[in-house]
Amino acid sequence: MQVSASFLSIRENRKENIFRLVESGADYLHVDIMDGEFVENKTDFEELKRVLPLSASFDVHLMVKDTQKYIEEYASLHPEYITIHIETEGVLKSIDLIKEKNIKVGLSIKPDTPISKIIPYLPFIDLVLVMSVEPGKGGQKFIYKVTNKINELKRIREIQGYHYMIEVDGGIDDVTAIECKSADILVAGSFITERMDYKKQIEKLNNIG
Repeated sequence: MQVSASFLSIRENRKENIFRLVESGADYLHVDIMDGEFVENKTDFEELKRVLPLSASFDVHLMVKDTQKYIEEYASLHPEYITIHIETEGVLKSIDLIKEKNIKVGLSIKPDTPISKIIPYLPFIDLVLVMSVEPGKGGQKFIYKVTNKINELKRIREIQGYHYMIEVDGGIDDVTAIECKSADILVAGSFITERMDYKKQIEKLNNIG
């Protein structure tokens, strides 16, 4: 299992500890971007650039309303993935814009959004991000009903021959991760960053599945 490490819960020595996530074996840094509209909190782009190790592989998750504006801004980080929400407007236009930047396209779905909303877009994307909490806040409990979506997305991929990765974000630890065996990437924050040994925590998730 691959691990995308979220650093939302890191408050002290942010630059040093974010770098330590990369050094500890995280496959990606999960960069949560919030606009204060789609979700309550807001991300400061300039502050973010100051703490990110630019040599890392980034997995950018846009929790924003004006997706195209933010795609233009965060493409400058040269991430591997930029993920937008199915619940926003202009999804196809945003998908095309990300592809124009030679960046892989992710599409995220909230816990209460039916999977039928995302199915028409599956042939065109590289990743599906299943939210297992409500987006925008760290430290929430895993919502177990989303495991049905994860399993269904894997089934559809196998039947249709699609190539998207399945990522799960929210409340992930070494117990809830077992429920996500059909996924390819797990996003984890406090499970890793609230322990001294980042590497050990990441390896626990690597060994799931």
